[in-house]
Amino acid sequence: MALFEELYGWCTSPIGWFEVGEVALIGPELVHEAMEKVRLIRERLKTTQSQRKSYADVRRKDLEFEVNDWVYLKISPMKGVMRFGKKWKLSPHYVGPYQILRRIDKVAYELELPSALSPC
Repeated sequence: MALFEELYGWCTSPIGWFEVGEVALIGPELVHEAMEKVRLIRERLKTTQSQRKSYADVRRKDLEFEVNDWVYLKISPMKGVMRFGKKWKLSPHYVGPYQILRRIDKVAYELELPSALSPC
């Protein structure tokens, strides 16, 4: 069984972990062998996840902005709504730039938005 099958629960029965005719389905040996395979799967998943995390952490950078900086606003275009001039694949993913008026939190800012973007 592949690791991702166990991770996403595609194969929930220990029967699928063994080849046909490889092991009898009765006895404590089956339970012990299944527990060993689960331990091995968890160990390999942990190793893979830690490798990917260390790879991602090296390339991640924290962004912080100051008051009066100019930033672009990331938007999520909705299907069938033409708010920023283009529709579907050609719609913009960022609009702006807009000026930061004040900092609310570490990642939250108040922007000076035009009246066209007001919800009302």
